[in-house]
Amino acid sequence: MSHSSKPLEQLVKELPPRLQDELRDFAEFLLQKRQRGVGKTLRQDWAGALSDYRGQYTSLELQKKALEWRGD
Repeated sequence: MSHSSKPLEQLVKELPPRLQDELRDFAEFLLQKRQRGVGKTLRQDWAGALSDYRGQYTSLELQKKALEWRGD
């Protein structure tokens, strides 16, 4: 029987305790990563916010100004 056809629970039981702990840590990491991503959508409310400056600056100059304004 290949490992891929065994139930996950059985595979976990066959691991030594140290590797079971690692697997638990990894599973918790995956769950946390998934929870962080749930409900987050890409905000685009900033789009067009610098349009007032279009005539004053080139796109490169605007990029540099934006960094200044942010404090970077």
